[in-house]
Amino acid sequence: MSYEVFADFYDALTDNVDYAVLSKTICSLLARYGLDRGLLLDLGCGTGTLSVLLAKAGYEVVGADISPDMLAVAQEKAFAAGQDILFLCQDMTRLDLYGTLDAAVCTLDALNHLPSRAAVEEALRRVSLFLNPDGVFIFDTNTLYKHREVLGNNTFVYDTDEVYCVWQNELQSDEKTVDISLDFFMPASDDAPIYERASEAFSECAYSGAEWAEMLRNAGFTVLGIFDGYTEKPLTDTSERAVYAVRKD
Repeated sequence: MSYEVFADFYDALTDNVDYAVLSKTICSLLARYGLDRGLLLDLGCGTGTLSVLLAKAGYEVVGADISPDMLAVAQEKAFAAGQDILFLCQDMTRLDLYGTLDAAVCTLDALNHLPSRAAVEEALRRVSLFLNPDGVFIFDTNTLYKHREVLGNNTFVYDTDEVYCVWQNELQSDEKTVDISLDFFMPASDDAPIYERASEAFSECAYSGAEWAEMLRNAGFTVLGIFDGYTEKPLTDTSERAVYAVRKD
């Protein structure tokens, strides 16, 4: 996925995400595990909203994302907020930093976007490689329940002031992978009811708790807690988003 078109409308299409709550919960979890300050990586940072909030909370933030278009928006946000954030254009499976980190985060199912379990395992290993001993990694992932029961073979329509988006899903036979196609319709002119169309397509794959446990163990992590989204409540069978807090061994 190029994310070129998606970058233009990412914020409009994710305006239901309460970044303030997300940031507050992450900071609370990091403080619980002894990291209320330090060098932090925002992996798959997208347009940088969370990166800016974490920097304002006192962390020294590095943001990494595969999309230069997303990072261009992120850099503008950081500048507008007066925050000095280093943004790197990198594939998370090839993460290569200048030094080690105290903590890392990866939110909004970024790991689900990776094309295979092997790619997820490699991304986890790369994070582990650059974390200091006892460093903490907090990430979220879509659950199998969400892929099967919520995304499934459903279609969603988003109508904002900036774009009209049709989001179509197709659940594959493995009942883990969802193929997603996005069609964007943008006004071509203020004077005529003409729209330009652009499309993006990608897949997301979910994994069972047992699979995540094995992948994390192989990457050198110990699980500290698993939560139902950014609530710090226990995960349930109908949770749509699992939030993991893990520590490097």
